[in-house]
Amino acid sequence: MKLNAVKETGVLVVGAGPSGLALACDLARRGVPALLVEQAPTLFPGSRGKGIQPRTREVLDDLGVGDAVREHGGPAPVGMVWRNGERLGEHRMFRVTAPTDAEPYGEPWLLPQWRTQEILLARLRELGGDVAFSTALTGLGQDAGGVTAQLNTGPVRASYLVAADGGRSTVRRALGIAMTGETVDPAPMLVADVRVAEDALDRLNWHMLDTDSGFVSFCPLPGTADFQLVAQFKRGEPDVSLAGVRAVVAERTHLDARDITELRWASDFRPRAALADRFRDGRVFLAGDAAHVHSPAGGQGLNTSVQDTYNLGWKLGQVLNHGAPPALLDSYEQERRPIAAEMLGLSTRIHRGEQERGAATQQLGIGYRGGPLSAGRAGVLEAGDRAPDGPTGNQRLFDVFRGPHFTLLAVGTEADPPQSAGPAVRVHRMDAYEAYGKGLFLIRPDGYIGWAGEDTAGLAGYLARLGLEVELG
Repeated sequence: MKLNAVKETGVLVVGAGPSGLALACDLARRGVPALLVEQAPTLFPGSRGKGIQPRTREVLDDLGVGDAVREHGGPAPVGMVWRNGERLGEHRMFRVTAPTDAEPYGEPWLLPQWRTQEILLARLRELGGDVAFSTALTGLGQDAGGVTAQLNTGPVRASYLVAADGGRSTVRRALGIAMTGETVDPAPMLVADVRVAEDALDRLNWHMLDTDSGFVSFCPLPGTADFQLVAQFKRGEPDVSLAGVRAVVAERTHLDARDITELRWASDFRPRAALADRFRDGRVFLAGDAAHVHSPAGGQGLNTSVQDTYNLGWKLGQVLNHGAPPALLDSYEQERRPIAAEMLGLSTRIHRGEQERGAATQQLGIGYRGGPLSAGRAGVLEAGDRAPDGPTGNQRLFDVFRGPHFTLLAVGTEADPPQSAGPAVRVHRMDAYEAYGKGLFLIRPDGYIGWAGEDTAGLAGYLARLGLEVELG
């Protein structure tokens, strides 16, 4: 019998959810050879992670899908509380702030998870990549030179493997990495995408009902004719069939069972918070739900997951394409695991009613101050801070930052930036801007300040750690 030839690639990404697709897009635009595999025959079909937080909107804009996210999504509708078939009044679910020059997105954006994945897959195909569907990982081994993965379609040899294969991660289990956590709520929950008769429920509000059996909510999903139905079960177990969904609606709401005209997707789950004991094992990295599992209450799971791989992608690119020392990859766990732990705590507190959805859920305040890749400060910012947006000439700073490069930003300073920084580091000058103050700021490809200073002292050494060189004037 002829043995399958071993396929080789730079990075094997396991799992085509939002985090895996985002990573594949980032690697593709960097020219890093990658293979994205998904054991299912199609993309995930449900709305589950429907809230895109402001920071994640910035990430998706950088990946080139900001317009599509804006076109297909929409703001969260105002909540409407019901009791006994009567409207009791409005309930605002999220903190909404006016956009500013520095923070252009001021509110969560609703977009069904399946649509987010479609948008990212379309972008990946524009960049020359794709997903290998119906491709399951059945085993893996690693050595000093790489990872050998056994797939149901044949073996693959990769320099690195990224597990983005969800909360029941096959890769994490194969590595024997434990998840430490707790049950957030013992009551199981039903989540379903349903069609509702037009005259039964309007789409202007996020409808909420609290009953003795558990709460129920109907959230209209922008760009679709669907509602996301969520039902808590203080007693019994969810029935995810059409008949089961109709029974819950008829029992707990003023709607008739027949008002649920179609069931498009349904799932049941137990709200849980858990964190992987480590995010790395040699040449294998955990990301997204494979590394942390959230209660959906805070709207943090998908967002934290996408930002995991956004943090990892540029580092893999520097090591594989620019000769950066492999030790750079140590910073992934050092930076992301504390953030995941923080967001898990936030989600759990919101679920339990101990904290309201506010600025923290928007994730604009997340940063890496004091981290392994953060050096210096200038103006009003410190290395590790998120790099603010703002007008510069006839464009915006996010337009300057967009892409796989670093940006050396000279803001209102007489200090001479490098004369030559190569294609991987673009130099941009602008007048003094209050969101930055004055100084030199090296913006990482993931939109955080890596290095800052009043002059170029220390810049060349910092860039050398990343496999980059500059010619100082």
